[in-house]
Amino acid sequence: MKECRINLKASNFFITKSLKSIRIMKFIPRIAIFLTFTCFTGVTTAIEKPNIIIFYVDDLGWQDLEKVNDVGAPCPYKTPNIIKLASKGMNLPHGYSPAPSCAPSRAAILSGLHPAMTAYTHVTAATIPLKGDKNEFQEPFLGDYYDLSHPMLSDVLKKNGYTTGHYGKWHIGLNATAYGFEHVNQTRGIHSKTDDRTKDFASVGDAKYPLSKKKYPPISADFPEGISYPKDDLTDAALAFVKEHKEEPFFLNFCHWMVHWPVLTRNGELLEYYCKQMGQPFPPKPGDMTLEGQQNPYFAAMVTTVDWSLGRLMDVLEQTDDPRHPGKKLIETTYIFFTSDNGGAEKRGKEIISDNYPLKKGKKYTDEGGVRVPLMVAGPGIEPGSESLELINQLDFFPSILKLTDSEFDADKRAQLSGLDVSPVLLGNAKEVVNEEGVKRESLFWHFPHNKMRAAIRKNDFKLYRNYTSNDYNLFRLYKDGKREDLEENNDLIADPQYKAVKDTMIAELNTNLSKNNAVMPYLNPDFKRAKLPVGKLASSEFTSPTEATLHLAKDSPKAVEAFALFYKDGSEGEKAKKNGNYGKGDPKISYQVKIPAQLSEDGLQVKVKVPEAVHGVQFFVVDENNYGHYS
Repeated sequence: MKECRINLKASNFFITKSLKSIRIMKFIPRIAIFLTFTCFTGVTTAIEKPNIIIFYVDDLGWQDLEKVNDVGAPCPYKTPNIIKLASKGMNLPHGYSPAPSCAPSRAAILSGLHPAMTAYTHVTAATIPLKGDKNEFQEPFLGDYYDLSHPMLSDVLKKNGYTTGHYGKWHIGLNATAYGFEHVNQTRGIHSKTDDRTKDFASVGDAKYPLSKKKYPPISADFPEGISYPKDDLTDAALAFVKEHKEEPFFLNFCHWMVHWPVLTRNGELLEYYCKQMGQPFPPKPGDMTLEGQQNPYFAAMVTTVDWSLGRLMDVLEQTDDPRHPGKKLIETTYIFFTSDNGGAEKRGKEIISDNYPLKKGKKYTDEGGVRVPLMVAGPGIEPGSESLELINQLDFFPSILKLTDSEFDADKRAQLSGLDVSPVLLGNAKEVVNEEGVKRESLFWHFPHNKMRAAIRKNDFKLYRNYTSNDYNLFRLYKDGKREDLEENNDLIADPQYKAVKDTMIAELNTNLSKNNAVMPYLNPDFKRAKLPVGKLASSEFTSPTEATLHLAKDSPKAVEAFALFYKDGSEGEKAKKNGNYGKGDPKISYQVKIPAQLSEDGLQVKVKVPEAVHGVQFFVVDENNYGHYS
């Protein structure tokens, strides 16, 4: 394998970072940048059934890492182990999550299916949307858990000889055991609530969170030997899984609850370190942290704690022999996919959590700040310290892992996967991400019929948004000739005639993608007081037999064009079932609180559904011909 070295000289430039009232100027001197490219000669991993680890962080933003992807003023959060991981593998600065919120991204990464395709687009679970009379639109109903019929990466790898383990946050309904994971521990670990975050810190003799005798970074004048960390049951359990299953190929889905709300830490020394670094009093005063930018010491401590956990995992991999590959350590036979479920959360109530600048917005938004995430992959055959500027989505993990592990998978189901195999780029065998026909990827799209109710597409240098409620579009140019142009998404080009061809192409491609994936759009709200179209009228509903429920629409009502039923148990039984293990483990015998297709009469004024005997309640959901969504 050859290496071609190219010397690129960067000019002097200024980067301006605006944080409302704060404005920071950063000067970058003239530097020489050396990029190493592989002259492609068909590199392979030469590792039979490599181990797979997905290290998934909750709400970690693209700008929440020290040095990695760091644009503008330096990120103050210390992440030495994430930097180390990036140095061992490939950084993907144009990496994206499938959705701007937690549950759909987690479901998509494990199923390889776009949230638009599965109609699992947010975290509202089985909540009936709040409508009121002032909202013209309502979001879709999602159901209580992810459809069990979708193939999952855990199942596929298990069938190909892998031991599978899920550790940490699950958040797609039921329990990870229902989706093919053999070893499951969904503990929150160190990220549990405290009564008073200003003083409830772990101690050496703490019964549940004893401080470590070993010291870890960060190091400072106040802590010259480093800092002790509280015991984290989640990290300990994940490390135990690795040690116990090193003799067979394993898949570890390691999902931290941090750095999600609540913003707190049990590590008093680490909090003290950040308070002093940020010029704030320790212990902090009670109440919300309201300083602009990346100045929340609690959040900083959470980021560094996640980094500490990653460091402990890498230490185990580096120190443990791989019995399947004599002479090698586990770090040499394991792929680590590091990323976050969505963009960073910037604010909750009055509390300022972090700052995604220069990216716009954050979690729950399809803007760059909501879907652009840290993403890096390290493992056998990946050039240390490499980087690719290709568009990458977490949806690519499924097909790429299939290829890296040489796993068999049904050809028809493989063809349905939304992502692409990016392993040739990771292994240095290709510069570009291409589909099975060899066509280069130029775009990614998102569908989020919640919050601001928008879809989005990034195509090469441009990002376009479709606004469902106003039925119009916005267009921004993020890059130009490989350089940052409008990463802040401030300059809307939608009306600029110079970009008409770009606009028309992107609108057509986005809408085609939405149509191909049968994306469920927002419905009109029948309670909206200024309704523009005739609204359907639900007349009555009843059990016409112990095993059949019927809904009637009024004779003068617009007809129904789509109908579903939601099944419920008796309230006390349902809560009891959720609290014991029966509801949360294994395949449920009855699909409670998910949409069950119902039968429409020819005139569209009657809906029927067959009801299992154990069901004690039925709620109908009907869409009328004018797209109003009704709940009985």
